[in-house]
Amino acid sequence: MSLRLVLDFCLHRRVSKFFSIMFFIIESVSMINSCNESIMSGATTTQGPSGMYYLADAIDMMKAVNKQLTTENLSTVLRSVETLECILEKTVYNNTRTSIIAGSLVAHLFRAVSNFSGAIISASNEMVESDGVPINNSIVTVNLPKELLKPITNTTIVFCMITSPKLYEKLWVLDGRLVGLSVSNQKVSGLQDRVNISMLLQHHTVENKGDRQPSCQFFNFSSSTFHRDGCTTEWKKEEGIVVCSCDHLTYFAVLMMSPSISKKDQEILGYITVIGCSLSLFFLLVTVILYTSERCAGTDVSHKVHINLAVALILLNVHFLPSQQVATLSSTGPCIYIAVLLHYSLMATFTWTAIEGFHLYLLLVRVFNIYVRRYLLKLSLVGWGFPAVIVILIVIIDKNQYSRVTLHTSETNGTAVEMCYVSSDVVKLVTTVVLFGIIFLFNLCILAVTLSRLVFQRTPEEKGTTVNSICTILGITCLLGIPWGIIFFSFGQLTVPGLYLFCVLNSLQGFFLFLWFSMFRCKAKVSQPGSFTQSSQQ
Repeated sequence: MSLRLVLDFCLHRRVSKFFSIMFFIIESVSMINSCNESIMSGATTTQGPSGMYYLADAIDMMKAVNKQLTTENLSTVLRSVETLECILEKTVYNNTRTSIIAGSLVAHLFRAVSNFSGAIISASNEMVESDGVPINNSIVTVNLPKELLKPITNTTIVFCMITSPKLYEKLWVLDGRLVGLSVSNQKVSGLQDRVNISMLLQHHTVENKGDRQPSCQFFNFSSSTFHRDGCTTEWKKEEGIVVCSCDHLTYFAVLMMSPSISKKDQEILGYITVIGCSLSLFFLLVTVILYTSERCAGTDVSHKVHINLAVALILLNVHFLPSQQVATLSSTGPCIYIAVLLHYSLMATFTWTAIEGFHLYLLLVRVFNIYVRRYLLKLSLVGWGFPAVIVILIVIIDKNQYSRVTLHTSETNGTAVEMCYVSSDVVKLVTTVVLFGIIFLFNLCILAVTLSRLVFQRTPEEKGTTVNSICTILGITCLLGIPWGIIFFSFGQLTVPGLYLFCVLNSLQGFFLFLWFSMFRCKAKVSQPGSFTQSSQQ
């Protein structure tokens, strides 16, 4: 696992979902433009002063949504829920707190004062309280941190719980329960002191799921899908309670997910990653030192391409290994530096593997008429310049893209690590998965051409050199970055074996590159047919 950045997409998001879930924005449910009008049949509203709504209107809204739970399709219900949240945030009420119950909907509004020090909300299907006093048959308990309203005060906090079998049938929400939290006129995200939501689950609903485990996720109304970003899950199995700990406010639910990998496997993979990357870094440095000291390979462009790939891998490992430790620092400066250089070096590594493929294409396919003026300079401009342009554009568009991010290491147990990298999912998707996917397909074709040349077009004298051919194939496979593609096949029953193979091969890529360089560094140029020379290609 030379880098967990690719794993962040591939381990926790199935390949089939890469292009249906393009990005996630950590924010509360957006308020829609039709907030001043009800989209729910049978509901009428009258705006009060300053665009506010009366309590009677909120009650009518909730009754209409409750009716829709049995009469309308799910998409209509969810649009209504989004509007209902907006109405509840703008509802005028006399007391400091008030509760509204309408069938399967339970709502609670309370006005936070200037000395807000946190709050506890307890709810059952029949009642809800926010004074910290437990209620009978409570199925949901919410702990709101003091940080929630800093520095805003005298605002309304909204709690809404919706229970419907339709949510289970269509969205696989456990117990068919959605729990919504919001603050009027404020989007809450990035909380250091998280919101904790404890949900009591029906035992039979959990027991009937086999090896599946609860996973806390939030509903994104824009994409109509669930995401787990910003949330961790603690399953108190004996008590039948799931605790969702989230750093933002929106609508939350518990879904039953198939376990990805065990904690033991996660620890082992982590050790393999650190040890493998450390060894790779050492051998890559040795490779560069050997190259600078060996003059016999000084004019071979192929070696120079290999060394550029080695330098890219050095940068990648140097910035990847300390990333988690830097993410724990209170200062944001070092984290931003690591994030920028880590992203740059990852793209540079991918780009130089593509250049390795292109260089091999010229040697094996075109063969003749392959003179390119200032060849190495042009390759360097692409290899180092292309990633630099991407990073600069990202910084210009939004410099906050590089920051501390949370990577989930399990869909179900909520374990996660923090590191410094790109925070936007769409940027990560395009600049890592899509970029590597294109390069992987190209280099796979180059590898196929290489194999055909080695197997079918060898001279009689070369047919006895099977060992050399195998070493050549393995070396070229490493240079082209083919082992990175294992991640695309590590799903289902192959998840754990695939990840182990991915971690071992890619974390040791630098070591393999060292072996390849050592085998050929001092051979005469005549033994390297088709190699480019400094005089003809630079």
